[in-house]
Amino acid sequence: MFKRRTPRTYAETIQHMVYPRGGWWRAAIYVVHRLRRLPDPAHKISRGIACGVIASFTPFYGLHFITAAAIAWLIGGNLLAAMLATFVGNPITFPVIATVSVEFGTWLLGEPPVPPHEILLGFSLASVEIWSNFAAMITPGEMHWHESARFFSRIFLPYLVGGILPGIACGTAAYFMANPVIASYQKGRIKRLKLRFEARRRALEAAKARKAAAEEKSAGE
Repeated sequence: MFKRRTPRTYAETIQHMVYPRGGWWRAAIYVVHRLRRLPDPAHKISRGIACGVIASFTPFYGLHFITAAAIAWLIGGNLLAAMLATFVGNPITFPVIATVSVEFGTWLLGEPPVPPHEILLGFSLASVEIWSNFAAMITPGEMHWHESARFFSRIFLPYLVGGILPGIACGTAAYFMANPVIASYQKGRIKRLKLRFEARRRALEAAKARKAAAEEKSAGE
């Protein structure tokens, strides 16, 4: 019932992940529109946005929704806003986020720097090895953890450590930028709804008055 009439191919799915239909600008406008209309106080929605931004600076790819929702639950932020705000992490921004986080993390840990191209390569090799090890559980293949161990110590741990401070800084900035904007939008929306309600009430009263006048006129005749 809810399936697409024409299923997407794998190539189309990957293409929409890298470049969504309508472009990134249209996708960003849609996210902003959804965030503004969430039924929660501005400060709670803004907390959720901050949590989504912070989650985007973690190396938990594929789990950013869960990470953002967990952080939002801990600090009392809007869960849906947190998940929507993970849009900050996308194929355009991830290379910058990953490079900054890993470089900062290696500096904090006193490790040698990691070239940007090795970050993507490390994620790819570790993913392939993990899937191969899962397959080895039900096949005669052997399990190997060399790439995963190297990835954890060389990339994942510096990424995790180095992404904390930039993530908190960007999340805090997102909170203070979003809170007044959302609060202003909500006040304006409430005002518009009140004006619309008053206009409908006046129109209803006018219709009742016209009906009463018509009934009095017909009774007099």
